[in-house]
Amino acid sequence: MSISEPTLYVKKAEKETLLIVSLYIDDLLVTGYRSDLIEEFKKQMQDVFKTIDLGLMTYFLGMEVNQNEHDIFISQQDFALKVLSKFCMANSKLASTPVALGEKLSNNSEHDRVDENSYRSMIGCQLYLTATRSDIMYAVSLLLRFIHSYNVAHFKIAKKVLRYVKGTLGYGVKFERAEELKLIGYSGSDWAGSIDDMKSTSSYFFTLGS
Repeated sequence: MSISEPTLYVKKAEKETLLIVSLYIDDLLVTGYRSDLIEEFKKQMQDVFKTIDLGLMTYFLGMEVNQNEHDIFISQQDFALKVLSKFCMANSKLASTPVALGEKLSNNSEHDRVDENSYRSMIGCQLYLTATRSDIMYAVSLLLRFIHSYNVAHFKIAKKVLRYVKGTLGYGVKFERAEELKLIGYSGSDWAGSIDDMKSTSSYFFTLGS
């Protein structure tokens, strides 16, 4: 069992990883580079539990997985469409960016408040989309700051994020075969960009291999 993630199990032989198993309620994901070990594990599970082998993973927890010999592409297009429909934005105009350049939001505003359930539900859906959409991470993180003091101005930005998502439904994360596992990191800051407390918003992004 993984120390940091109790639903993740790893089988090793010395320094070699043989199997990786992820458990979610009654769903199991198993992966490894030796097909014989995967088949053996599945047989052992079927001997103990009543299980159904669904084959190669194509969909899991709202994420679509497209696998081939060269790459693995993970996206949430179906989930994004459901979110757009839920908030009556399936026919909305597209936005070229999640937030406008230099967009400033504040706790202190003369704008009217909006429905608490609608705002929190919208931000929650967007937060789940960041699993495969790092391009909206900044916008969603910004909106999360005002989860207890939201108003019409915040709600408009949240809706703009969805308008951006609508125009980029095909976006996701692609994992390609890489010659070497090179770790590259980027960081940034807006230098005291907060109107309320003059604190900076920092950011970081890492790539490993592809």
